[in-house]
Amino acid sequence: MDRPEHSEQIVDTPHLPKTVTEVVKLYDPRTWREKGLWWTTGLFAATYLVIVIVLGIYWSRSPGTFDVRERAFAIADSEQATLATGSYTTAAAIGIAETLLGKPGGYLSNDIAPPGVYLDNIPNWEFGALTELRDLARALRNEFSRSQTQSVEDKDLQIADPQFSYDSESWILPSSESEYRRGVEALYRYFNRLNDDRSQDGQFFARADNLRSYLAVAEKRLGSLAQRLSYAVGQAPLDTSLAGDPSAEQARPAQQEAHTKTPWMEIDDVFFEARGYTWALLHTLQALTIDFERVLIDKNALVSLKQIIRELENTQNPIWSPLILNGTGFGPMGNHSLVMASYISRANAAIIDLRNLLEKG
Repeated sequence: MDRPEHSEQIVDTPHLPKTVTEVVKLYDPRTWREKGLWWTTGLFAATYLVIVIVLGIYWSRSPGTFDVRERAFAIADSEQATLATGSYTTAAAIGIAETLLGKPGGYLSNDIAPPGVYLDNIPNWEFGALTELRDLARALRNEFSRSQTQSVEDKDLQIADPQFSYDSESWILPSSESEYRRGVEALYRYFNRLNDDRSQDGQFFARADNLRSYLAVAEKRLGSLAQRLSYAVGQAPLDTSLAGDPSAEQARPAQQEAHTKTPWMEIDDVFFEARGYTWALLHTLQALTIDFERVLIDKNALVSLKQIIRELENTQNPIWSPLILNGTGFGPMGNHSLVMASYISRANAAIIDLRNLLEKG
């Protein structure tokens, strides 16, 4: 039996807007046969390109901040719970890790297909945040969960620390995401043991010496980032490696003055790595403010830590330029790297003061 005549025609949809109707006709299979193979291939290539570009722009947005206190209550599944000391710091670590894995596009550093493979700002942001997460996991394992040097390591933090230290660019067998998720699961188990009814099941020690040890690592990270950011305009630093110790030695001789300048194509990489690290450090310090509140009040140092947090909040201000600008220090064009270095240097100096305050009281 012959088919009805109208079955060979592209179906019109008069009830839809004209533009939508034209799009429906454009992707109708019968249009492909009429236009031919090259037209069909070009149509799908153009469509794929548009999708990749749109997704790339959407995935390139840096995640916003989260509330550490709310995250801790959400993990405890109760808004009225009295959480144990250390719960907020653990919740911050979980929140950082889950943001890395669950933001738009997921974890992008190990992508091998578009749009993730050609994005570089967010992968560098991820590496910065991951660096702070690794430092925090190691501090939880070696400092915060142990009372003395002869104490036994926590069984779950012993798992979480190496999991987050896994290769950040591994695509498969195993993938970075699968290893990091195992680390998150271990942190959840540690959080639950902190807040269960068994007194010896999990521990967190909020002591001034523990906090000083962690801040010493953050201090070095911030100092390194501030230096790398300042290299955007070129620097000629003097070698001060052995300053202050006349008997000190180093493995290899170094130049007394070396000119250092970040390559133009890497300036935004350093900027977003710094932005990612400070984003994660901001949440960690907010959590430490809660868990170490009594220690900080006793040392009259609570306001000092809050000032550090305020400096780090400035590093997360919106970027209104489509590009990371690299003007000279006092030139007509701005320099985003130097602005970021300024905020980081102020936070770093405040951390040095805070560590001295915690030590001397």
